[in-house]
Amino acid sequence: MNSPQEFARAVAQDSGYRHSRISVIDMRGSLYSRKAGEAVVRLTGFERPTAQRVGTPMAPVLFTLADVEAALPVVRAAVPPTPQYAWPQLARRTGAEVFVKHENHTPCGAFKVRGGLVYMDGLGRARPRVAGIVSATRGNHGQSLAFAARRAGIAAAIVVPHGNSAEKNAAMRAFGAELIEFGRDFDEAKEHAAAIAGQRGYAFTPAFHRDLVIGVATYAYEFFAAVAGLDTVYVPIGLGSGICAVIGMRDALGLATRIVGVVACNANAYARSFAAGHVVATPTADTFADGLAVRVPDATALAIIRGGADRIVEVSEPELVEAIGIYFSDTHTLAEGAGAAPLAALIKERARMQGRRVGLVMTGQNIDRAAMRDVLAGQVPGRPAGAIEDREK
Repeated sequence: MNSPQEFARAVAQDSGYRHSRISVIDMRGSLYSRKAGEAVVRLTGFERPTAQRVGTPMAPVLFTLADVEAALPVVRAAVPPTPQYAWPQLARRTGAEVFVKHENHTPCGAFKVRGGLVYMDGLGRARPRVAGIVSATRGNHGQSLAFAARRAGIAAAIVVPHGNSAEKNAAMRAFGAELIEFGRDFDEAKEHAAAIAGQRGYAFTPAFHRDLVIGVATYAYEFFAAVAGLDTVYVPIGLGSGICAVIGMRDALGLATRIVGVVACNANAYARSFAAGHVVATPTADTFADGLAVRVPDATALAIIRGGADRIVEVSEPELVEAIGIYFSDTHTLAEGAGAAPLAALIKERARMQGRRVGLVMTGQNIDRAAMRDVLAGQVPGRPAGAIEDREK
């Protein structure tokens, strides 16, 4: 056999699998293969592949490794690599070897800034005379665009729903955004943002876009390069850029890591859609974790998640509160609801994750002071004590 590809095909045949669509990468001395409908599987030691989700198509390819490496200088100009730490108290709590990717250590306090920078770079080259951008957000996406737009010297109008986080609103204004309040939730704010784009001639910036995902994928690039042999990575799902970035980076590197999405029980549109095989909207997204509060999944994101994620875990409001408190006590890290969701999911699944090397993506730290005060008191923010907090029951 003259090539790793030929070797992989032989191993796949010996294991009883057809070798259609096998791709191989030589990485730290290991050979990897992929088969449609299955997890990426390591061929080192002639291990037999294990089906991930039988009958599920492979994840659509949104970007390549070269795309992410080309985006790195754009991101690096404003965002140094963020750390990933193994916290011993989290390991003792969960029985797993836990590495946290600290995306709370960025200029916006969240991972989204990476996507904003890459999106604005691409927009500047495609439409150098664009007057401005407009988008909808619950906070972190808007901060990232305001930050990147100011660096690019163009206007940014950001639409938020009524009752949005006062502190995130203040942060967006501080980064130079024109803040517009409209609607009862993110999805209604998004419709208004699209209307403003038409009225003003601004570029409408969706919360899910290929350039946003490529920018976000730079954190996955860092994480996989820094921590070898991750069995599973838990990623929160808002509209999907983060988990799609991790899936795409895993696939681009040919790794065997399982990707697990995390949603709130009270905002579980992606979990329902994942199970149904098509977009399922929910009437509400009533979670204090505003980064998870989405009613209508993005169809492209859903296709990628269904093709590349192992499963989606739903976590309750009290479980989110508990995870934020644990992060604070065990690591002295400030986590917002979405940022703590992966830890909540790992705690929920700790029996099945014993002894495994696990990654948690801490996507952000932008929790309001009043909400954190409630969390430290053991209460769900904005809810009376003792209220029914989720639909998991």
